[in-house]
Amino acid sequence: MRKCGITSDHLFMAGMASIGLSLVSWLSSIKVENVARADRWGIFVGEWAPTFFALGAAVRLDEQQNPKIDR
Repeated sequence: MRKCGITSDHLFMAGMASIGLSLVSWLSSIKVENVARADRWGIFVGEWAPTFFALGAAVRLDEQQNPKIDR
């Protein structure tokens, strides 16, 4: 990931954006669809956040152990 230019900060921001997107998708779908389906949309998008945070933590550890990376 680091060779592609993705940093841990990018992944942490993606996790935060996922939390916001989860709330937005839930609020927008609750007005259009029934509550059960809106809940599923919010949960589906909300499950991305832990993945992004875990990847961010792994990349942060790699950044600390190997500060220089050949691109």
